Amino acid sequence: MDLLSIVVPCYNEEESVKLFLNEIQSILSDYNFEVIFVNDGSSDNTLNVIKNLADSNSNVKYISFSRNFGKESAIYAGLSNANGDLVCLIDADLQHPPSLIPEMIESIRSGEADVVAARRTSRKGESRVKSIFSHMFYKVFNRVSQITLVEGATDFRVMKRIVVDAVLDLPEYNRFSKGLFQWVGFETKWIPYENIERVAGESAWSFGQLVRYSVEGVVAFTTIPLTIVIFLGTILSVVAFLYMLFIIVKYLIYSDPVQGFATTMSVILLLGGIQLLSIGALGKYLEKTYTETKKRPIYIVRESNIDEEC
Repeated sequence: MDLLSIVVPCYNEEESVKLFLNEIQSILSDYNFEVIFVNDGSSDNTLNVIKNLADSNSNVKYISFSRNFGKESAIYAGLSNANGDLVCLIDADLQHPPSLIPEMIESIRSGEADVVAARRTSRKGESRVKSIFSHMFYKVFNRVSQITLVEGATDFRVMKRIVVDAVLDLPEYNRFSKGLFQWVGFETKWIPYENIERVAGESAWSFGQLVRYSVEGVVAFTTIPLTIVIFLGTILSVVAFLYMLFIIVKYLIYSDPVQGFATTMSVILLLGGIQLLSIGALGKYLEKTYTETKKRPIYIVRESNIDEEC
């Protein structure tokens, strides 16, 4: 039977990993699989729990980072060390239902798709504000990007080896996996499921982090913000020039003194704000270029029970 590699990014999941493994072993008892836990610099007892599980289960492997590098780095590390013909990416908190994995595998084996991914049909249990901003993100991203993200798409998916290799051939430092999975293409089947609350612990994602992650995703897959800045600057320059001509003609014909301190200040503040916004957009792209050119490693391994070149 084909080997299934299950990649599990973990950050402060000491209460979840054992429950997760028990669930996996129960559901996939008839499958040949390995579980690769990637400890992303957890500050709790996650690593020790994982090591204990690895000691008592020969098919459990782990990679532990030297510090917190972020979930994107953990995903890349897990995929890089997965040996399976099929690779499953899933969270440890059981918000991604492992019960869907057999269906995903069978869909791939039947030739329906190269990738079978899960998408949430609701955001039950999340705040109204977070749900609204999530919906807005997908709308904006799909309008400005050349790729399309399915609303509610998650990282939870099963992929053929050819798909995993294609993703690993994109060694960029600034990673947005949802976009990368779509960018490489391949036939994808989506399985809907209702949102499930965490089995234990608390989410490491704050609202601010989610907003920052969304900005990273947009910047990674489109240069539209720079185009908007150029367009806006051109329009404002033309309007300012025409208004200047209007003031000059008005003064020459009617000898009206130039007035309007409040109007002048409003225009100055508006233009100043637009300039700062433009510089900020440009700076964001320069930041990405800067971090890419340094060519730092995507992650650094502190310890592992997998032989790998770090």
